[in-house]
Amino acid sequence: MAKKVVAALKKTEGTKYAKVIKAIKNKNGSCSYREEMVIESEVKNALVK
Repeated sequence: MAKKVVAALKKTEGTKYAKVIKAIKNKNGSCSYREEMVIESEVKNALVK
């Protein structure tokens, strides 16, 4: 059974994800960070929001 799982993981099909980390400035001047997992083609749209 483990061989089947390894073989399934080697497939190149599927979507690729990227981790987007954004710095958000609060009212009092401090920064906090927000992390998102986004599809690679949607990275620019995620950064604009």
